[in-house]
Amino acid sequence: MKHEAVQDYYGKVLQGSDDLQTNACCSPADMPDYVKDVLRNVHDEVLTRYYGCGLVMPQGLQGARVLDLGCGAGRDVYALAQLVGPEGSVVGVDMTPEQLAVAEAHKDWHAEKFGFANVEFYQGYIEKLADLPLDPGSFDVIVSNCVVNLATDKQAVLRGAYDLLKPGGEMYFSDVYADRRVPKAMAEDEVLYGECLSGALYWNDFLTFAKRAGFDDPRLVTHRPLTIENPKLEARVAPLTFTSATYRLFKLDGLESECEDYGQAVIYKGTLPHAPHGFDLDAHHYIETGKVFPVCGNTWKMLADTRFADHFTFIGDFSTHHGIFAGCGGDHPFKDDAGTAEDCGC
Repeated sequence: MKHEAVQDYYGKVLQGSDDLQTNACCSPADMPDYVKDVLRNVHDEVLTRYYGCGLVMPQGLQGARVLDLGCGAGRDVYALAQLVGPEGSVVGVDMTPEQLAVAEAHKDWHAEKFGFANVEFYQGYIEKLADLPLDPGSFDVIVSNCVVNLATDKQAVLRGAYDLLKPGGEMYFSDVYADRRVPKAMAEDEVLYGECLSGALYWNDFLTFAKRAGFDDPRLVTHRPLTIENPKLEARVAPLTFTSATYRLFKLDGLESECEDYGQAVIYKGTLPHAPHGFDLDAHHYIETGKVFPVCGNTWKMLADTRFADHFTFIGDFSTHHGIFAGCGGDHPFKDDAGTAEDCGC
């Protein structure tokens, strides 16, 4: 699908979120209260031009420099601007002039509302981030909300994001994934593409692309099935099914392909804003405040070598290896009941 078709769909066809024909581009209803609070300070016109599929506001953003890929009319940019505060900054990138015009038109309004100005916008393609005046290694966090599926080269988006992140930085983003590779004819359907369906990556291809870009050990944060609720469009995508999922990808050296056990543990101090009782790293790691929590080596690095380090106490080191971390999905191939190629079910 060409950039021009997507620009036309989001710049001219869609005049508001009510014009969408599926529920792919809508946020989940159970957003935290602090997110609702910051969204109340966003201009109504910006809110009505929102087409995201999730929440891209991770913990620990105070003072951070954040990049929003495919920012549209700027809803998430203006929400994140409040979370990073006056000492942080947020940059939005989008290819659609009509969307950016809305975002730019309300910069002064938001600066007055917040009491500070810390946002800027650039027109460009998220597949060509190197063409924009953005310094490599200059961002703490990169977010994106239901936009990578619209990119013509998903691998290039991930590579560009990796290059722009600081060591220990994070890409935290929501997008739409398919349960299998999308057929070519479906991918060329402009409505299905614009509705964030036929451009969706097969989930396993995404994991491969992320690792090739340098993001070892992608972590799934949340996911929900998408229901199309449009019989004609549903028939056109069958038998594919789609999921909205949020992943976090860390730019960290030394992450291993499996979760390895070094006898380590962490204690969360409860000091992150809006998370006094526990911290959600991902869908499988809720770390309760004050409780010793055993972790694998990769999880240790995601906490010790990132912006989260000051919020944890760390127990242990990497001096002794105990094999695969129990319960993390890895297994050694030499078990007596490992089976053979004939009965593996592949």
